[in-house]
Amino acid sequence: MEGENRKYQIGTKENKEFLEEIRKNLLKFGRQFPAPDGSSYYLGDDGTPWKDRNRETWITSRMLHVYSIGTMLGDKGSKALAESALKGLKGALKDTEHGGWYSGLRADGEILPNKQCYAHAFVMLSASSAMLAKIDGAEELLKEALELFDLRFWDEKEKLCVDTWNTEFTVLDDYRGLNANMHTVEAFLAVADALSDEKYRQRAGGIIEHVIKWFSENSFRIPEHFTKDWKEDLECNKEQPADQFKPYGATPGHGIEWARLISQWALSTYRTESSSILTGKYVEAAKDLYNRAIKDAWNVDGAEGLVYTTDWEGNPVIHDRMHWTLAEAINTSSVLWQITNNRRYAEDYSKFMKYLDEKVLDHENGSWFHQLNEKNEVIGTVWPGKSDLYHAFQATWIPYGNAAVSIASDVKQKMKK
Repeated sequence: MEGENRKYQIGTKENKEFLEEIRKNLLKFGRQFPAPDGSSYYLGDDGTPWKDRNRETWITSRMLHVYSIGTMLGDKGSKALAESALKGLKGALKDTEHGGWYSGLRADGEILPNKQCYAHAFVMLSASSAMLAKIDGAEELLKEALELFDLRFWDEKEKLCVDTWNTEFTVLDDYRGLNANMHTVEAFLAVADALSDEKYRQRAGGIIEHVIKWFSENSFRIPEHFTKDWKEDLECNKEQPADQFKPYGATPGHGIEWARLISQWALSTYRTESSSILTGKYVEAAKDLYNRAIKDAWNVDGAEGLVYTTDWEGNPVIHDRMHWTLAEAINTSSVLWQITNNRRYAEDYSKFMKYLDEKVLDHENGSWFHQLNEKNEVIGTVWPGKSDLYHAFQATWIPYGNAAVSIASDVKQKMKK
């Protein structure tokens, strides 16, 4: 690696400067997201709002999270943008009649039906970040979100989350999904840090124990879809494998993301030397999960990049490269490098950074291309435009963050120093 461009190498001044440049460009790129009511417009390739598309709660929440962190970093203008997104979550997107948050709003202002665990997890995450950034109204929003989540989505008996209700919270869908549970783990870790309430870290651990069992029984490929009694549905959407939120098969990007979250949970839960053996147990599981995902997905079809999905034998199904998968690969390789000091993870990180710079960074507009095909050509069949900044933005901070705390808590701690 000595002859390689130093801006791709973790731990170098050049790499830190490269990530800081990307982060500043992302914050600049996303500034046109707020609709007048505070909900988030879907952004086009150049950052111009696509006002004919839905304005969704999960996107608005992600923008609140990003610009709350931008506020803590001292970015000029981030606080006003965070305040706008919080306005949307406390106003237009909130269901004052039945509770919780709508999935979103159509361009004409009509509500999108159903109440999603996925979206509510992001409300919790963003409210935690906004609270740490001292955005007015954030603590109230977080308390409302936690109360609603406990009532409607958290299943204490199963130690898992249900997925989707109808808008009125009278009918619960039979589908159970791991994607919503994954982002709930992320949110619970953030809540635990923001409120100093270990109950939520314990809940995250309960979900993680299920996930470890499932992927250990499936050659470290994670089942994503389940029936209402939590039986694996490995054939879900086999006839429409590129479904936007429920793709068929294993999703290596989620394997990579889970590896990071498991590591973060273990490091933040078992903090003393006497419990280091327990930390090691979970870190070993995370390493196995990451290694399987990279082996299945990276550079397996004749071109660089991480394939989107595979079957249960590890063969690519959807060859497209999604920007969020690369972001998580950057994050997790850096975290495993921090934890293990194994050079392999630093080498992976360097490969991913080089690929980011050469193929995925939109150097003209300042964002990341969200979807490329197997020839690394920009396409938009699953993710047209650039919906939000969340995954890309986090990949500019996590590589140099404290793996034992949530990203917003880490930013706050560093700003105090």
